[in-house]
Amino acid sequence: MSFLSRLERFDVVTSTNDVVAGWLAEGTPEVALAIADRQTAGRGREQRTWIAPPGAALLLSLGFRPSGMPLADGWRLAALLALATAEAAESVSGLPDGTIGLKWPNDLVAEAPDGSMRKIAGVLGESTADADLLGSAVVGVGLNCDWPAEDFPVSIAQTMTSLRELSRRRVDREAILVELLEALDRRYRALRRGDFDGRAWVQRQWTTGRRLTVETGSRRVEGRGAGVDPQTGALLVETYEGTVAVGSGEVISCRLAEPAAV
Repeated sequence: MSFLSRLERFDVVTSTNDVVAGWLAEGTPEVALAIADRQTAGRGREQRTWIAPPGAALLLSLGFRPSGMPLADGWRLAALLALATAEAAESVSGLPDGTIGLKWPNDLVAEAPDGSMRKIAGVLGESTADADLLGSAVVGVGLNCDWPAEDFPVSIAQTMTSLRELSRRRVDREAILVELLEALDRRYRALRRGDFDGRAWVQRQWTTGRRLTVETGSRRVEGRGAGVDPQTGALLVETYEGTVAVGSGEVISCRLAEPAAV
């Protein structure tokens, strides 16, 4: 892809985020991409582990140096990668538009045949600051692709799914990668022009209209998902005391229940 300054593939790494962070620290310009077939220390938010067997998931990280971007807008990079991943996954696997949703702040989810909401991908953003501007950012994604349910880890088998299970067919990771990068290139160029597609990001949120329990470092918020703020990236929760905005940087967990009654 023409917008990439560096692309390397690895059989195995500890974490693609760590690889790309090292590149950026050495001065590598944007946009740098590392892809791995397997990670031995993949992680999500709050240092949760993210481990997938070889060939089962698309594991990659991208490094950005968006000069002049306010630090407060850095969350939009992860949002763009989440949108690009959802679009590419649906297109290549033949799933209808909207099959894959976003579970604020960083999960991609889909509805399993039994009606439960299952995680299909996770996005992790890590950044450095230059005063009130974003210095650099690494955003990683792990997308469950050609992973049969019989091989899911027992500990999380009831909460995860894969494109193979949703589409009931084999899924080409390389085809997803190509479409993901094309979508990301388009969306990132628009973002650098000051055009963030907040509407698409808001529309894919599956927290909206559902009963939520949100844990932060200092409080517990319970209520109904009232949407997300495309300007700040905050989750909006309707509680008995009014609407509360929760920033992605302070959340520890966001648990969803059934759709709330209107």
